[in-house]
Amino acid sequence: MPTQNCDPMPARPRNTGIQGVLWDMDGTLLDTEPHWMAAEGRLVAEFGGKWSHAQALSLVGNALPDAAAALQRAGVRLPEREIIDRLTGEVLAGVRRHVDWRPGALELLEALRAASIPCGLVTMSEEPLAAAVLEALPKDYFAFRVTGDMVAHGKPHPDPYLLGLELLGGHVPDLEPSRVIGIEDSAPGIASAAASGITALLVEHIAPVPDSAAWHRADSLLDLDINALDALASTGVRA
Repeated sequence: MPTQNCDPMPARPRNTGIQGVLWDMDGTLLDTEPHWMAAEGRLVAEFGGKWSHAQALSLVGNALPDAAAALQRAGVRLPEREIIDRLTGEVLAGVRRHVDWRPGALELLEALRAASIPCGLVTMSEEPLAAAVLEALPKDYFAFRVTGDMVAHGKPHPDPYLLGLELLGGHVPDLEPSRVIGIEDSAPGIASAAASGITALLVEHIAPVPDSAAWHRADSLLDLDINALDALASTGVRA
């Protein structure tokens, strides 16, 4: 995995209930959804079809094979692999032009790093896009990444977060899933996080997500700090 900064993680300054934080990427760490939606629309139009905003919203947070199947139903006469590659290529080009970090994301990552709380990326995007995003970060905030091409079943299935927990266990002795926070912005993503047994935290972005007793909710990453995450991991109090 490429790194951006080889500085050692600072010593943890105090006790915390949080053992780790697993981050979704698209829509949570950075705003790539406009790139995905534009790429979908262009691809459908290329085959003479129409792609609505509602259809685009319905794919937010889904695994790429599921998105490819939806585009095929909309008239895109290409195999799954080619659809995924076409979409990813356009989004990757957009990210290389400009990275639009979600408000509060870099600040929260820096606070977690200062507290020596390990972070992992759990995304349905594939390795090339995830690598480009992590390379754009100012520091090496993530201990590992789980990408869509690493799991047999994508979000909303728990497999991505279960693999994230497995990898986090290599960094944290005696890992307890409830003391791991999973931050997500979409319905498939938050369902995946919650189903894995971690403490799931929704920061809704572009697509509305209903409330549920299975997850917590915050209005923005700007509202989150170590104390707020600590409360979730330690007591289950809603953010």
